[in-house]
Amino acid sequence: MNRFSEKTVVVTGASSGIGAATARRFGSEGANVVLVSRTKEKLEAVAKDIPSAKVVAADLSTKEGVETAAAGAREAFGQVDVLVNNAGTAVAGSIDDVDEDGFETVMETDVTGVWRLTKALWPDLKASQGNVVMTSSVSGTGGDWNMHAYNTAKGAITNLTRALALDARESGVRVNAVNPSFTKSELTADMLDNEELVAKFRERIPLGRPAEPEDIGDVIAFLASDDARFVNGVNLPVDGGLSASNGQPPQA
Repeated sequence: MNRFSEKTVVVTGASSGIGAATARRFGSEGANVVLVSRTKEKLEAVAKDIPSAKVVAADLSTKEGVETAAAGAREAFGQVDVLVNNAGTAVAGSIDDVDEDGFETVMETDVTGVWRLTKALWPDLKASQGNVVMTSSVSGTGGDWNMHAYNTAKGAITNLTRALALDARESGVRVNAVNPSFTKSELTADMLDNEELVAKFRERIPLGRPAEPEDIGDVIAFLASDDARFVNGVNLPVDGGLSASNGQPPQA
């Protein structure tokens, strides 16, 4: 399957986890892939698995980093057909615990950086009649204990997806999001080390396990492909059935 032959896909947060799996999936389907993250060495390790790839090291929480990423993406293969906004971070703690710097870091990375890069590459996406896929979260559609900063950011991305799909009406650009639940990644490493917590997730998720990064990357590739050509403004849960529940515990 070569759904992305001769297309250029930009993936942020591509050095590990969902971003790396997504970049590899697009590469396996013939795409030219631009990998963006802060750490060049990690990006280069992922790029080795992709037949046609360029890396751009940039901190998307800053204006300068976004400008570097946009220029690098544009120059890498001469066009941009798909933008996958996957870069993100999180700070745990209640409102008593999280300070302003921590809250601002999450918002600058997860929301403002996403908006800036999307805006910067919007002319390219209009020219290619391309599309945007956001990595939001089930945390953007409901609250989590002690994760209010992350919930705020992902809630913003969930609704930004809808609003941009409306704004893009005349351009032909589609905008969608995936909303994963608990997924194995560097961001969730501490959670994965907590066997009691993982057991609780296994109990709540009908498919009985956390997601692998590839579970999410495969759905991102679907949303970016022509197979999803009439899918627009959607926040698609990729959560093993977690959101099917009303929150009651499993019954024996």
